[in-house]
Amino acid sequence: MTRPTTRRTVLTAALAAAAGAGTVASAGPATASSSSRTSSSAAAASVVDNRFWSTYTDWRFGSAAGTRAVAGRRPGLVIAAPAGTTEYTDPHTGTTGTWEYATWTSPLHRSAVPATEVIASWNARTPAGTWIQIELRGRYSDGTDTPWYVMGRWAAGDGDIRRTSVDDQTDGRSTVWTDTFSVDDAASGLRLVSYRLRLTLYRTPGSGLTPTVHRIGAMASDVPDRFTVEPSTPGITRELAVPRYSQNVHVGQYPEYDNGGEAWCSPTSSQMIIEYWGRRPTAEDLAWVKPGIADPQVCHAARHTFDHQYEGCGNWPFNAAYAATYKDMNAVVTRLGSLTDVERLVRVGIPVITSQSFLKEELTGAGYGTSGHLMTVIGFTADGDVIANDPASPDNDAVRRVYRRAEWENIWLRTKRYDANGRVRSGTGGVCYIYWPAHPSPAQRRVLQSFGLL
Repeated sequence: MTRPTTRRTVLTAALAAAAGAGTVASAGPATASSSSRTSSSAAAASVVDNRFWSTYTDWRFGSAAGTRAVAGRRPGLVIAAPAGTTEYTDPHTGTTGTWEYATWTSPLHRSAVPATEVIASWNARTPAGTWIQIELRGRYSDGTDTPWYVMGRWAAGDGDIRRTSVDDQTDGRSTVWTDTFSVDDAASGLRLVSYRLRLTLYRTPGSGLTPTVHRIGAMASDVPDRFTVEPSTPGITRELAVPRYSQNVHVGQYPEYDNGGEAWCSPTSSQMIIEYWGRRPTAEDLAWVKPGIADPQVCHAARHTFDHQYEGCGNWPFNAAYAATYKDMNAVVTRLGSLTDVERLVRVGIPVITSQSFLKEELTGAGYGTSGHLMTVIGFTADGDVIANDPASPDNDAVRRVYRRAEWENIWLRTKRYDANGRVRSGTGGVCYIYWPAHPSPAQRRVLQSFGLL
């Protein structure tokens, strides 16, 4: 439960034909630069556009200053010869260091969906002595440009810099809220119609080290205002064998990483799916955890997703980036349109981590309410109800839950809701994390491609 409403903007996209009904409104014909791909199986009728760069060709088509593309079974981007040196003062330690750097800027991507929100995500390896910065610059529908916004300063570890988002980024028309670019007044009609992403790779001077970035991209969306959505029709009966971990086992642990418990829903969910795919931290990785703590890998996940500016573990892209630190893993943050989309992924063996907020009475059997919570959809019953690994449980055995389909789908997909005092608050509009192996099965590949994730 890590997304307080004060840190998450309320969506105000005015697609009147879809508002309140939960139907997907047409965004018009898809138009894209030569660098873009079809964003989904029905891009012209979607409110979500995904674009990710990950192939050798992708890396070669960007604009490089000191970086080079690396071919092979898993292509990537590395430092070839530094473009220069710079100083960085870490705001969380006060330490100033000198770093060599190199950059890569993506081709312009014209979104199939003129967007009110954009969330970037990335997959990279950053050995000690290296880190990366991710930036976004967009063009508005009136032809003007945003500044370069920092979407994250990231390293897998915390020995060189403190992993951080950057607050107070705005041009008076849009703002970055922790991990999300948002148009300030969507009702005005202003939209982001295209963007570039810029990667800066840093290393200790003279070390010869390099980060390796395997994937960079973003999800752009214009989700309509809605308090309710129509439930989808059940399509499959299947349950995936996903490990079960409770966040509440860790209440009060590691105050420097936000005290466990309700603050750890995101890393706990991430760890469940990482282990579903057969990955886990080594004994050496876990050596820092205090002896006797149950499920130390959950503590490890919390430490390595912690955003030192947000002061919590709920930064969405940081969770995806953590998952991708494990061998041959891909991870993205995106939005899906319905539980039918989730069923398509579960059918081919891919569980989905979802973000939602709700009052206690809005989700039967949960036993709690939350302003923001992550859980994992691992399957569906014969009646179409959601089988979830919900980390907000008293112990690991209680993590598996079954929730009513219509209730669950509504709290996940809506963009507006009422809190206990009757005030209007935001909902996530279908935000989710999707993690999968770098070399998926043919069936998995087809489904992922249909969502524009490959």
